[in-house]
Amino acid sequence: MIDSSILQGKKAAYFTLGCKLNFAETSTVAQQLASYGVRKAQKGEVADICVVNTCSVTEVADHKCRQAIHRLVKAHPGAFVVVTGCYAQLKPNEIIQTEGVHLVLGSEEKARIIPAILEGMTGAHTVKTADIKSFAPSCSRGDRTRYFLKVQDGCNYYCTYCTIPIARGRSRNGSIASLVQQAEQVACEGGKEIVITGVNIGDFGRSTGESFFDLVKALDKVEGIERYRISSIEPNLLTDEIIEYCAQSRAFMPHFHIPLQSGCDEVLRLMHRKYDTALFRHKIEKIREVMPDAFIGVDVIVGTRGETADYFQQAYDFMESVDVSQYHVFSYSERAGTKALEIPHAVTPQEKHERSQRVLDLSAQKTRDFYSRFIGTARPVLFEHASPRKPVMHGFTDNYIRVEVPNQQSLDNLIATVELGAFNEGGDALVGGAIKAKMDGVL
Repeated sequence: MIDSSILQGKKAAYFTLGCKLNFAETSTVAQQLASYGVRKAQKGEVADICVVNTCSVTEVADHKCRQAIHRLVKAHPGAFVVVTGCYAQLKPNEIIQTEGVHLVLGSEEKARIIPAILEGMTGAHTVKTADIKSFAPSCSRGDRTRYFLKVQDGCNYYCTYCTIPIARGRSRNGSIASLVQQAEQVACEGGKEIVITGVNIGDFGRSTGESFFDLVKALDKVEGIERYRISSIEPNLLTDEIIEYCAQSRAFMPHFHIPLQSGCDEVLRLMHRKYDTALFRHKIEKIREVMPDAFIGVDVIVGTRGETADYFQQAYDFMESVDVSQYHVFSYSERAGTKALEIPHAVTPQEKHERSQRVLDLSAQKTRDFYSRFIGTARPVLFEHASPRKPVMHGFTDNYIRVEVPNQQSLDNLIATVELGAFNEGGDALVGGAIKAKMDGVL
């Protein structure tokens, strides 16, 4: 057994790319290393250990991962460099050839990062990948206020454009009892908001015979947690039952994030998605029926193989017609080993850029219209931690409107009812006016 005392007093630097799930997992790794006496390197310090948690959803993501590795190796000469995450699972042998990288851990091995680091620090450069079978729990606080609770990992869907089932394995999850216990621990630490994360969270229960709806009801009962947000859920798995429950629940916020990917049924068929635009429209209308003030964020991909100009226009017309609050736009990127490569008609980079810009412009208008509806109203805002040196601080309303107020450290991690004013100078938040009441104490 390798002596873990070699970690005592070491400094570590962390870099994360990709989804909220990755950020939650990196934070968990940092907590694990801290328990062995490893502290986070401060700005300007040279770290002894560098951990890079990677994404591989697009070729651009791969490129950013390579850039991040090179930057960290240069900034922390002599550091023991660990690369993990989806890019590491898909292309481990490519990464281990990178100068300065000592250890590459696939998705399954990420959960055993401490013994892998200890072994690697006393041996040769190593690649560790394996079939992905286990569920590694993760519940961690971000740099701000929210906690991220990982409830599920992996995906069984095999959409034609996606490598996630290869990078993260089949769908699996923790038990409701274990997840409730983690939420209770967050409450003990003073956390007020939890974001429920995973790769395909609506598919929760494959490992345990439970359901996502059962999980939602159980988490809603945890005392001390005042807000839950569902990070992203497939429209075919977001049941009317779940929507109706969230509308009258104690702590689930009027906020949904739902992937559409394309507003054209023919493109959805080429993608092997499990719904059509009629079902998607029904879900949006159902949310608006029971939660008219809800923020609805939507993922879309432009420029996929098979997306002709006519199909894109159909998609755009659909996106324009549904009452959502924001589009998160991704340009299609070809990934080795995916079925999408067999689809004829490739979209040129210029066409992808033009289509992406059109949807981004549409999204900006929809978000501005949504925010504008609430100017002059009062809503509860959870304020995030801000540096004392900054003149302003920010928070989010229950329905995910970003609010800006003069920096008052006393508001850190507190929920207060705030009167919403006009847009701030940057146009990305509403300026908070009178704070009508603190829900956590006396003004």
